[in-house]
Amino acid sequence: MLKPKKPSPCILIVKEAFYLTPHMIRVVFTSPELASRPEGCEGANCKIFLPAVGQSADALLAQIADGPRPTVRTYTVRHFRKDVLELDIDFVAHGDEGPASAFAMAAKPGDFIGFRGPSDVKIKDFYADWYLVAADMSALPVASAALEAMPRDARGLAIFEVQTEADVQDIDMPAGVEVRWIIQEDPHVASVAQEAAIRATQLPKGVVQTCIAGESGVIKALRGFLSNETEIPKQDIYISGYWKIGLIEDEHQIQKKLDA
Repeated sequence: MLKPKKPSPCILIVKEAFYLTPHMIRVVFTSPELASRPEGCEGANCKIFLPAVGQSADALLAQIADGPRPTVRTYTVRHFRKDVLELDIDFVAHGDEGPASAFAMAAKPGDFIGFRGPSDVKIKDFYADWYLVAADMSALPVASAALEAMPRDARGLAIFEVQTEADVQDIDMPAGVEVRWIIQEDPHVASVAQEAAIRATQLPKGVVQTCIAGESGVIKALRGFLSNETEIPKQDIYISGYWKIGLIEDEHQIQKKLDA
């Protein structure tokens, strides 16, 4: 059976932007093109293409199609409200150094990006007896989406690293999932807190599913632990490096391919 054709890149228009927490900005986008996107895509990856200064939306679409490649970054669909054609993307606010962060910090109604996606959601089926979820701020959107999609009687543990107490978010997770928030003031300093917390956790008997994402150094250590020191089958593990200290996204994607 042929796979459905993926939607072509489109332009999304900023409807509003606001600080969800001191280090997380939510940008609400809209576009008639969102009518072709599937419901239930929260947690799926998408590509955003950032326009050059003074570039028109038509020129950005032409550049996406014909090159040279615009500035592109990978993000997560946080919410999608198909009935009103609204899609939320959460951006970590880390200053003007990163182009996506700079865009989000300055975003106002009428601004635009190029958009491709979404991909498939990371966890399609929830069948475990217990769930292990872990994320830093870059991966909070995918972890939050997974928790919100879980059966309401799910049990498990969620471990999140954020920069300040004020960055703790309200997540509609099942009551049976314990949540721990770890404060990591400087995300560009390698952290061992998540790994230590997970290693100290006594995994219960039964089927365990994971949703773990974040900085690649942390993820590499956790992948080794899950693969070599637990009995969780590979197919029940979702774990992914979303960024790496000292690398921009293009460099990180190259490194991921080399490490695969």
